[in-house]
Amino acid sequence: MIREIVKDQEFLQQPSTAATPDDREAGQDLLDTLIAHKDHCAGLAANMIGVSKTILAVVFRNRFLLMYNPVITGHSEASFEAMEGCLSLPGDRPVKRYEQIEVEYFDADFRKKRRVFTGLTAQAVQHEMDHFAGKLI
Repeated sequence: MIREIVKDQEFLQQPSTAATPDDREAGQDLLDTLIAHKDHCAGLAANMIGVSKTILAVVFRNRFLLMYNPVITGHSEASFEAMEGCLSLPGDRPVKRYEQIEVEYFDADFRKKRRVFTGLTAQAVQHEMDHFAGKLI
């Protein structure tokens, strides 16, 4: 189900809690919402659809990838400055991002995975993971 994008900054600043297999419906809603916004959005965190769980969805290799409880386990030394926007907030803001990250997460079937991301996908994952901590850019 496509959900409305949350714009309430007080809600978005609350830390997210770990997802469980009981949160699969929220994960599917997150994917559906990202697909609906795919023309202007590279990723979404669950709190952006009103669910305070550590679930994110990103565009990866022209497909959509859902991650439960992702953790960045490594990153490149190289980083860059970017201007990022967010569907939940007006305007763009400066941020520092790593060029490459390694992430451990659980997939839609709650199987543990590890993947390396670069480029826009790495940037989107880092952005969405900031949402888990209640960090607004």
